[in-house]
Amino acid sequence: MILIADSGSSKTDWRGIDKDGNVSQFRGVGFNPYYQTPEEMATELNDEFLLKLKEEVVAIYYYGAGCSTPENKKGVATALGNLFGNAKIKIEHDLLAAARATCGHEEGIACILGTGSNSCDYNGDKITDSRPSPGFILGDEGGGTSIGKKFLQDFIHDEMPAVLKEEAADRFQLTAQVIQDNVYRKPFPGRYMASFCRFITEHTSNPYCYLLYYNAFQDFFKKHVTRYSNYDQKKVSFVGSVAFYNSDILRKAAADMQIHVHLILESPIAGLTLYHKDNL
Repeated sequence: MILIADSGSSKTDWRGIDKDGNVSQFRGVGFNPYYQTPEEMATELNDEFLLKLKEEVVAIYYYGAGCSTPENKKGVATALGNLFGNAKIKIEHDLLAAARATCGHEEGIACILGTGSNSCDYNGDKITDSRPSPGFILGDEGGGTSIGKKFLQDFIHDEMPAVLKEEAADRFQLTAQVIQDNVYRKPFPGRYMASFCRFITEHTSNPYCYLLYYNAFQDFFKKHVTRYSNYDQKKVSFVGSVAFYNSDILRKAAADMQIHVHLILESPIAGLTLYHKDNL
C-alpha cells in the first residue's frame, strides 16, 4: 500500500491505495514544521486510521505546508518514520501538490489560498519560479490568516459594521481580550485567525465582508501572480478552502486584473491520488 498526504496548517487529507487500486481516505489535523517539532507531529500522527495501516504501507508521498527546506523536510520524515518504519518516505512542498493537481502536465500558475497562501510558476514538469511565502506575520496575502487578522483588527478598533460586530461577539463570545489571548498566548494563532473566514464567507452579502475578500485577493494577485512572466497568457489555478468557498469573488477580482482563472479546487488530494495511482 502507498499513502498520500496533502497537509496544510489546519488539516491533512490522507489517501491509502492498496495493490488492487482500492482507495481509503481520512482527514486529520494539519502540520507545519515551522511551528511544530518532529515529536509534536509524531504525537498527532497516532490516529486510528494511520495506526491500522502502519504495517501495510511501503511508500509515503507527503506534500506539506512548510516543507520547502531540507531541515523541515527532515523533521516531517522523522515524524512519519517513527510510525511507518518500513516505508519509503518522500516529502514535497504543498506547492508541487497544487501544481500537479491543477495543471497536470501543462504549464500554468498554481496558487494556494487556504489558511495561508503561496504560488508558483509550473512548466508541466516542475516548478520553475515561486514567490516568497514568509508566513502569517509577514505574508499570507489572500489567505485565511491574513483575512482573519484584518477582521479581528477591525473588530478591536470598531471599524466594521455594528451589526456584524454584535453578531460576531455573540457567536464567538468575542472581546478584545479573548482575541489577544488566542493570538499571543495560545498555540496556533494562524489557525485561530483563519477560523473566522467561515463567518466572513457567510456574510459576503454585506459589502464589508465582500471587500475583505476582494481586496485580499487583489493584494495576492499584485504580490504573486503578476510577478510571473507572461502571467496574463497563462491559466491560473487555485487550491484551498478560501479560494473554493469564495470562488465568485476570486474570479471577479481576477477578471478585474485581466487574470484568467482555470480551476479552483478545495483540495488537491483527488488529483494527487490519480497521479500516484497511474504510477503504481
